[in-house]
Amino acid sequence: MAVQDGMFRAVAVLRVLLLANAVALNVYRRDNFVHPTAGLVLVLVMVAWTFVANWAYADRRRRRPPLLVADLLVAVALIAATPWVKGAGFNATLPGYWVMGALLAWAIHWRLVGGTVAACALVAADLLSRQEMNQTNYGNVFLLLLGGVVVGYLVDLLQRMAVARDVAEREAAVAGERARLARAVHDGVLQVLALVQRRGGEPGGDAELGRLAGEQEQALRALIRQQDALQVPTDEDGEVDLGPVLEALGLLRSPRVSVATPGTPVPLPAQSAGEVEAVVRACLHNVEVHVGDDAPAWVLLEDLGDRVVVSVRDEGPGIADGRLAAAEAEGRLGVSGSIRGRVADLGGTAELITGAFGTEWELTFPRDPER
Repeated sequence: MAVQDGMFRAVAVLRVLLLANAVALNVYRRDNFVHPTAGLVLVLVMVAWTFVANWAYADRRRRRPPLLVADLLVAVALIAATPWVKGAGFNATLPGYWVMGALLAWAIHWRLVGGTVAACALVAADLLSRQEMNQTNYGNVFLLLLGGVVVGYLVDLLQRMAVARDVAEREAAVAGERARLARAVHDGVLQVLALVQRRGGEPGGDAELGRLAGEQEQALRALIRQQDALQVPTDEDGEVDLGPVLEALGLLRSPRVSVATPGTPVPLPAQSAGEVEAVVRACLHNVEVHVGDDAPAWVLLEDLGDRVVVSVRDEGPGIADGRLAAAEAEGRLGVSGSIRGRVADLGGTAELITGAFGTEWELTFPRDPER
């Protein structure tokens, strides 16, 4: 609407200039009028409508189809009345280029379609009012058609650019506010939580309070990164940062799940990132089921350039020999389907390391699954 407001203001000025030109030409060519009184009346109509149209288009609430239709009908009627006022064989129509006001109004309001329709209506009226076509008349008709199409297209382009600009400005404002809040959280809450955690581990300190502070510090950091990931979920190549995805997953599963990610983004195709998240989710689910709901687990994300490695480790009793094969034979396909199957579909490998020390899955995914 801001684009339309500016363009209608420009058209209002143009209407006045076109009106002055049309009045001057009609005064200069007054000897060409067969009915001078009728010509004077039509010129006065043109003057009155110019000011009415400028007043009406100044308020966006009045820019409705009835106004635009009336504007075009006035222009068409003045063209159609030209043979009666000037007689047969006239050269220039009575309104002349004044009709461009209605043409531009349609192009601004209805863009390419509106400009094209208005141009065709004005051209049809011009051609039907003439007995013959010469080179000058052809040039006027061509300019009307070209002007309606070009102006309609340019208005459409300007409005889309304005929308893109507004979106970019809003995103920049949101990003700036998010950065400000992140600095405030980092300088205040996170530092206090880190201090409480450190004091809790000292002699005489409250170990439980220190542990809780450490968990909340990790959760808050993960939420900040998760907010960044949700703000721009995919880039122009359709990739997402795997780090915040895994951190958010750790928060959802249990506060005892520790997720370590690189300080730099780890971009993966959105579909691949979703599959990696599902694999890690299955590993953490196995920890909850076979080790305990409150059992600690660790997730480590590594970016090795051409591949991504995710390690999921717990300190449970480990997996007994033959247990996975027996589970698969019984139809329980959690490991073979949810973990190894998904990893294989992405062209990666899943290595299981288990023993009395616990269980660790080392999941390797290629950066480009199609290779």
